[in-house]
Amino acid sequence: MSLPPLPDGFAQGISLLAYVLLLMWVLAILDALTGRRVLRHLAIQPRTLEGVPGILVAPLLHQDFKHLAANSAPFVILGSVILRQGLEALGLVTGICWLFSGLGIWLLGRPGTRHLGASGVIFGYLGYVLLRGYFERSLPAIAASVLVGILYGGTLWGLLPLQQGKSWVGHGLGFLGGVTAARNLEGIQTWWMNNSGF
Repeated sequence: MSLPPLPDGFAQGISLLAYVLLLMWVLAILDALTGRRVLRHLAIQPRTLEGVPGILVAPLLHQDFKHLAANSAPFVILGSVILRQGLEALGLVTGICWLFSGLGIWLLGRPGTRHLGASGVIFGYLGYVLLRGYFERSLPAIAASVLVGILYGGTLWGLLPLQQGKSWVGHGLGFLGGVTAARNLEGIQTWWMNNSGF
């Protein structure tokens, strides 16, 4: 039994994931070189005007190198699994998870906190892959769900408020964004094609 062929744009998608990851590392190095005084101001700060830009940029920024290292492999691995459905699927899922997590933190996060990191997007990827098998009911999607469940199922504890300093709100809403994308991908793709001008 052979694997299905790679979709068009797979190589470009892998390059895109690699470039985004490289950008995260470059920003982390710049942050360290400036004494962590500059980029931290771009964190999501719930229900403040200063925190609004963070909705768009906070997933690219991390607390420290340990935080970024923990997010790097899941970002690329789960992103690559989604990319098997095409570059457009990866872009739409990423956008949905990014916005669900960022807006959710801004609206529901604890006042006076700052939120950084790609964890919300990664939990969104996890929610998408785990539930896509259920909604799509195809052998490749189910196999991906099972494999990712085995590899990353333990991280689902991050959806609960068990660890101080972890944005479980961002994790949970990112996961919800992934589930929403898994349930409605075809409809979202159709809407995007009809309204994006591409």
